[in-house]
Amino acid sequence: MSRKKYSLSGQLVATDTKKNLSIDTTHLPNQQTKEEIALDKFKLRIQDLIKPDHDDFYLHKWLKARCYDVDKAEKMFRTSMAFREKMKVDTILEDYKQPEVLCKYLTGGFCGHAKDGSPVRVEPYGRLDMKGLMCSVRKSDLEKAKIQQCEGTVRDWQEESKKRGYRVDGLTVVFDMAGVGTRMLWRPGLKMYLHLVKVLEDNYPEMMRRLLIINAPGIFPLLYKIARPLISEDMKQKIHVIGSDYKEYLLRYIDASDLPACYGGTLTDPDGDPTCKTMICYGGDVPEKYFLQTADFQEQMETATVPRGDKLTIDVQVNRPGSILKWEFKTENYDIGFGVLYQTSNGTVPVVPSSRVSSHVVAEDGSYICDNIGTYTLCFDNSFSWTRNKTIYYNTEVLYADDTRITTEINSLIEQGDWETLSQKFETTHL
Repeated sequence: MSRKKYSLSGQLVATDTKKNLSIDTTHLPNQQTKEEIALDKFKLRIQDLIKPDHDDFYLHKWLKARCYDVDKAEKMFRTSMAFREKMKVDTILEDYKQPEVLCKYLTGGFCGHAKDGSPVRVEPYGRLDMKGLMCSVRKSDLEKAKIQQCEGTVRDWQEESKKRGYRVDGLTVVFDMAGVGTRMLWRPGLKMYLHLVKVLEDNYPEMMRRLLIINAPGIFPLLYKIARPLISEDMKQKIHVIGSDYKEYLLRYIDASDLPACYGGTLTDPDGDPTCKTMICYGGDVPEKYFLQTADFQEQMETATVPRGDKLTIDVQVNRPGSILKWEFKTENYDIGFGVLYQTSNGTVPVVPSSRVSSHVVAEDGSYICDNIGTYTLCFDNSFSWTRNKTIYYNTEVLYADDTRITTEINSLIEQGDWETLSQKFETTHL
């Protein structure tokens, strides 16, 4: 049995894992594999774009990302090179300065290296306020911040490779989902997050070495279902969903000295802080003082007018217990009252108490877990205003998490037991 391995120069080496022998296959005649033939074709196709640092190891990633389809790999590579020129990626580490709000509230940070040399990044996803960030910066700023992160990783690979004497590649991510609730299902924010993931996948193929998901909440199957179209079969092999004893598991891949003490390692800030806040941004709610303008989310929303001194009600039918009723809305210029009612045989019962919200400042969103089937009513209340009609833009939907096929797939990613068993042990927050 053999596996492919590359030297620092990018030269292909076949390693016999049983005998631990390394054989240089470069000069063996008539021994080309399909992958090597594809690589030769790929190099001919893109020879006008190849740079000195684009060795075989680097180019192999683009082919692997497109399952060795040379046509698709060429299109991906050319599109990426044009994107790099447009975004001035080659100098982005030196020339781009992130807005203050991203420095303070865009979660994540690097804290060391895994045992294989790959950089370790901690992502406290449950602390990410994507709505606040989207109201505070342009889309291009979020893209540039993530590209800058990736370029820093590439530079780290080069430096670490020189230190260790062998080629370092990949990224080890500790993806902490503590605090994740239904607010993460806010569609514009989730769409933006998935867009950023796609930007990275399209321009930094095969960067992820392993994704270690900890503190997965009960809503995880639903999030996975939404993100699933972007997850390749190869990527699924890199995802590890870990149970409540994740600290011991993380230490399989990361030395204690490179893992924050709060996650089971020994790494701390100089002042002894076990969360290592000088290295990792833990985000939090973005203050309104950073908002540039109310983000334009109404393009795909329904529109309605709530008459002065009146209410507007919207009925939603829920057919499965445990479903999640979601809503988002914004108003023009003025606030409005909002609440959710449940219709029983004895009348309506408030399940989300009505209150006035400043949806003219920032789009409002929320959710409710429906324990009972039946009719739920969204109520927009303008009865307190006798002089002004209110224009609202809104969306509402019912999400179902009980997809047996998705749960079965998730079980294959879990390192211990199955989802039903582990979900009872995870350290999660209430939805």
